[in-house]
This record gives sequence, structure tokens and C-alpha cells, in this order.
Amino acid sequence: MDTILEMRHITKTFPGVKALDDVSIQVRDGEIHALVGENGAGKSTLMKVVSGVYPHGTYDGDILFQGEKREFKTISDSESLGIIIIHQELALVPLLSIAENIYLGNEQTTNGVIDWPKTFSQTEGLLAKVGLTESPGTLVGNIGVGKQQLVEIAKALSKDVKLLILDEPTASLNEKESDALLDLLLEFKRNGITSILISHKLNEIRKVADTVTVIRDGAAVSRLDCSQEPISENRIVADMVGRDLSDRFPPRTPDIGEVIFTLRNWNVYHPQHADRQMIRNVSLDVRAGEIVGIAGLMGSGRTELAMSIFGRTYGQKISGQACLRGKEVDLGTVQKAVNCGLAYATEDRKTYGLVLDDTISRNISMANLGGVSKGFIMDDNHEQAVAEDYRRKINIKSPDVNQKTVNLSGGNQQKVVLSKWLFTDPDVLILDEPTRGIDVGAKYEIYNIINELAAQQKAIIVISSEMPELLGISDRIYVMNEGELVGEMPKADASQEAIMTMIIQSGRQ
Repeated sequence: MDTILEMRHITKTFPGVKALDDVSIQVRDGEIHALVGENGAGKSTLMKVVSGVYPHGTYDGDILFQGEKREFKTISDSESLGIIIIHQELALVPLLSIAENIYLGNEQTTNGVIDWPKTFSQTEGLLAKVGLTESPGTLVGNIGVGKQQLVEIAKALSKDVKLLILDEPTASLNEKESDALLDLLLEFKRNGITSILISHKLNEIRKVADTVTVIRDGAAVSRLDCSQEPISENRIVADMVGRDLSDRFPPRTPDIGEVIFTLRNWNVYHPQHADRQMIRNVSLDVRAGEIVGIAGLMGSGRTELAMSIFGRTYGQKISGQACLRGKEVDLGTVQKAVNCGLAYATEDRKTYGLVLDDTISRNISMANLGGVSKGFIMDDNHEQAVAEDYRRKINIKSPDVNQKTVNLSGGNQQKVVLSKWLFTDPDVLILDEPTRGIDVGAKYEIYNIINELAAQQKAIIVISSEMPELLGISDRIYVMNEGELVGEMPKADASQEAIMTMIIQSGRQ
């Protein structure tokens, strides 16, 4: 099989850090090539080099595409040869139609005027190829994330793609949407399109990849040929983290105490549609030192429940009783919730969890400004000292706490979010998708932090779409479906099959 892409001795340096160190990889024509590694290992940086996001001259080394040396100055240079990259953060315009998004910057014109019949006709053909039945005139903002991902792929197909690069394409998708996207990649492979897949989901890698390149600390440490023999997830993990990680979840002996937090008959209605009930008669409790998981399919109401509890940041006509240590509390605003000892780490850390353009130190102090102030005046030295303490304690990888959070990897951004809430010294910590988009090594570190919080007798609620994660870290699991809690089970009785059975049976009632 011929080589379509070869990158030789690529070195890329940013101020204070070497992101890529003499990396060489080969991608065969017509294969699905997986690129894996921990957050911050250099995977996305390497793909930004090959796609022209980082232009020639800003890195050392050579790029050969289809046998010829290439020097891409812009993204347009690489796209003109059929190299298309789809970034983890989708680059679609919500207020434009699907057709307008697909041909944005590549407008179909006749005599200098946009040819709308041609644009819509070609869009219909592209949507059919990716399995979408939506009208080309549908606004992108009116379709889900999974379908938006397919629109991005349709856009790539409109540019006569030869090498498709996908950076964490399933990070925000549910299991069904992820499977559909992976099947689409396999169909592309049958049609001769080469793909490079960056993913933390090792089960997906094993399903579709022909070759796996492992990147660790900016260097390519191994190349695994899946066509020769099946590659175990443990082998990939060992190469990623540089050590054997046979147990994905750190050991823990629970020390569970009294009930800390109680919710009784909690009801929530949709924020815009007052007649649509989103949460129905939810009652739960969490004890000191206990990690309680909430399982459920996407759309089951888990995040809506968490946000409605935390300062009523979601919903209207909220009713029910919330108690801390047996005493009813008012959680009517975020500040009241924080003052009562609640903290909520959102599933969308980039939009709601962090101010990306601000520093690590500012983000950590944000929820507890009183903790770094004297009177009404901020104590910058104390703020720096607090942030530095958390940087060391939970291993935030950065040169210093003055670095902007936008420049951190996903795993380290999540550690900043956790630090922000830990600095408020909460009694109850709600973690919504705490490891989404994070590699296995960083996940292990997050699990250790969660375990340490439980050991400090915090009451912890974990919402996760990954059932193995809930089964691995929870002491007890509630199952949620269509806005209701439909079951509860201790860890000893919990399994993926038992959880799914509860969900399916509740849906039939």
C-alpha cells in the first residue's frame, strides 16, 4: 500500500514548551490511521502542522503528501490538495443554513452570482452521502451536535477530500451517533478516502483503525499495525502514559458517614415552555464520603437536574425540598448555593466552567473572591499562592499560574475547574461529565482527586455518560430516564446490563 502522507522530524516549539519533538509518522493511502495520546501530548498540534494552521516556517521538518514535498502557508493550501481537518470545536455558523455552511468560502456561483439551485442540489447529494435527511435550508443551530458533526464531514466531501483528519469527532456524541460516524469512516475507507482519527475512546480505535501511532510528551513512541494482530487497549494505554495502567480506576476503601444532602419531590419545568415538565418528583440523598453516580441516556434530564439544584440555573416553576444535614436550605441563586456548601462542575467547561482568556490563578479564585481579599481589595500575592498550591496538589501541567487557561489541554482545564470549586470548600460537589474529552492518564488523576475528596467526607454526585466510569468509581448509582429516577442500586449489584434494563423497562411503562 502506497504512503499518502509522511511527516519527517517535525519539531514545533511554543514559548516555554516544546510541543513536538522530532516526530515522524507515515499514513498509508486508503487506511484509517489513529493518533492517540494523553491531553497535551501533541496530537492536535501535529495535525495543525500538516493542515497549514501552523504554516511552513513555524516548525522544523518536512511534509510529504502524495510523494511530493509540501510547504503549506495557509489552510487553503492544504485544502486545495484535499487535506481537510475537522477540529474538535465545530466551526459552523448556527444562524446560517446547512447549505450555506457547507459552501461558506467555497460558494457555487454562475457569472459571479451565487447559484442557489445548484448549491441546494449539491448539498442534498452530500447530505445523502453522510446519512442526513434534513433540508439544505435548515438552520445549523436547529440540529443536534451529532448532525452538526455530519454537516462538517459533508463540507469536507464538498472539497474533494483525499485525507480527512478528525479531532475527537465523537467527544460530544452519544453511543448511537458515535457508531454511525465510525461506520461512515469505514464507508469512506471503502471509497478510497484516507482518514486520520484522533480519539481518546480506545474501543472506537480498536473498531476502525488499521494503524495506531502513539504520541507521548511531543514524541512518537510507537506505531501499532492492527492489520497484523488485534491490539489490546492495555497495550495502547501503556504506550500513552509510559507505564502499565492495568486498573483504570484507583483503589479505594469507602468510609461513608451520615446523610449530607437530601432532595425530596423535586420538579422542574422547561425554561421556555412552562407546560413541559423536565424533572418529575426526584428524590435522592448523598452521604458524607459517598460517591453517588447518576446514569442515564442523553436527554434523560441528568444535567437539567444538576443545574436546577445549583442556584436554579435551569428551568422554571421549580418545586421540592433541598436539605443539608437535615435542615432545609434555599438554593435559589448560585451565590446562595455556594454559601450553603454546594459546588457544580459543569459538563461544558469551556463555555460555563472557565474564562478561557483569563489566567489559571484568576479562574481558581473566581468562585471565592473573599478567600483572596482583604476587605474589598484583592490580594494578588495571596491569589497567586492559592493557585500555585492547587497547581502542585492536583498536578496542573503549566509553566506557572499566570498562563491563560485557553492554552491548557482539556485534562488540565478540568483540573482548573475542580480547583475553582475546591477553593470554596464545598460539602456537596456535583461533577457533570468530569472526564469528557480527557485521556485515560488524565482520567486516572481526576479519579484520584474524586477519591481524595470522598476521603475528606465530601458528598459527591457524578453524572457520566460512560457507564464503565460510573461502575468504576461510584458507591451507589441512581438511574434516570425521561426526567425521573427509575431505579437505584449499590455498587455490588450494578452492571451495564442492569442499568440498561432499568431504562428500557421504565420506557415501556
